[in-house]
Amino acid sequence: MNDLSSPASAAPPEEGGALTALLRRSPPANSEAEQALLGALLTNNKAYERVSDFLSPAHFASPLNGRIYEAIARRIDRGMLADPVTMRAEFEHTGLLDELGGTEYLVRLLTAMVGIVNAGDYGRAIHDAWVRRQLIEIGETIVNNAYGMADGTDGPTQISLAEETLFRLATDKGQDGGFVTFEQALTGALEVAEQAFHRTGEVSGLTSGLRDFDKKTGGLHPSDLLILAGRPAMGKTALATKIAFSAARAIQREAGEKGEKPRGAVAIFSLEMSAEQLATRILSEQAEVSGERIRRGDIGQKEFDRFVRVSRELATLPLHIDDTPALSLSAMRTRCRRLKRTRGLALVVVDYLQLMRPALGTRPESRVLEISMITQGLKAIAKEFEVPVIALSQLSRQVESREDKRPMLSDLRESGSIEQDADAVMFVYRDEYYLQQRMPKDSAFDSMDKYQTALEEWHRKMALVHNKAELILEKQRHGPTGTIPLYFEGEFTRFGDLDTVHDV
Repeated sequence: MNDLSSPASAAPPEEGGALTALLRRSPPANSEAEQALLGALLTNNKAYERVSDFLSPAHFASPLNGRIYEAIARRIDRGMLADPVTMRAEFEHTGLLDELGGTEYLVRLLTAMVGIVNAGDYGRAIHDAWVRRQLIEIGETIVNNAYGMADGTDGPTQISLAEETLFRLATDKGQDGGFVTFEQALTGALEVAEQAFHRTGEVSGLTSGLRDFDKKTGGLHPSDLLILAGRPAMGKTALATKIAFSAARAIQREAGEKGEKPRGAVAIFSLEMSAEQLATRILSEQAEVSGERIRRGDIGQKEFDRFVRVSRELATLPLHIDDTPALSLSAMRTRCRRLKRTRGLALVVVDYLQLMRPALGTRPESRVLEISMITQGLKAIAKEFEVPVIALSQLSRQVESREDKRPMLSDLRESGSIEQDADAVMFVYRDEYYLQQRMPKDSAFDSMDKYQTALEEWHRKMALVHNKAELILEKQRHGPTGTIPLYFEGEFTRFGDLDTVHDV
């Protein structure tokens, strides 16, 4: 019995010793690299070019070394010489030399320098130590918040805050980025042109499933932010769902032809409708069973069997739906990153941007500024993951006050930021919807003949616009604008190509 209890009684001291050792550990730092880099800079100012695009004074573990680096950088940026003689005079003037312990520290920096060719390596070592210090600080904050030290934040909010903090650290890319040669840029442009050459239908990007739209735009292109706007009941969600479904099916078909698994997925962030409602829409469209009748249970056995069969066919589509309400920009970015890592990412659809929240920890002064932050964030997501992002947007009520209710750019709510950040802005419009509301009433006429004449005219106009919609491409950064005619079947909330040549 005593033998069994002995190890347990010995455990607490071991754990306590390990905890004490953990608390006594110093934060990551590389003082040798800091001194060597500063010595290289003082010896040859050209070494600054190797680190200036990613290293800042805040990255130094030693505040004094950071101040020296800042002073050297300031002189070099002004086109002035920064060597031991000039820096000594500046340090004496500012009092920094006394804090350093005199001129001996400058001598130590010069002797620590191995060679300016290693300046980039010194800088990256300094930056890496800073990143690890930040990770420790973030971890401590997460632990303290989890113990309840942060007032008014529940568990899910703390997770979102932690993800946002980690994302900001991850996107401080430091040495990444910078200029590329024109030759490299041309290579990328040729790759895009080659893709368009080998694909059918003149589509270089991801297909939208709409023939005329793909012809006008070349498909959906990586890094583009597309705004799809319209008034309620115009069919924004139905059209966006159509595009998302068509893109997912194209990805699956292409993978099947190569005998591979789909390399990308389509992500739909539905902030207004539930995942089940969205899935029902897609099933209704593909099975040609009215969604309204599905909800009421007013379908026969054959229709139900068709509904089940189609659902099995669609179950393998690389289509993912997130119906979290009031999703924040940071949470959306994190979920996109997870999906890209596990399944790949080819397209992001957001329904709709006015229901989103900006990144946690930000408090915009106005709704316009908030929308601006959201659209900028969506554009950043498109660029970071190199995928097209389609964001749905509401239009202001001023559309209803005009005789011609076709929307314009000025009708976008908080339109300035949306129009500026978007690569393409398009409006979905159905004249049939408005004309239906203007059906003549006999009470408005003083004779039955006038009423019948007006009713016949109304029927004539309705016949002209029946099952027709317009996709108004009001802005396109990379191509022409114009109106694209579409077919709309209200029973199944289904959009498609409008064949105007063979209309009967």
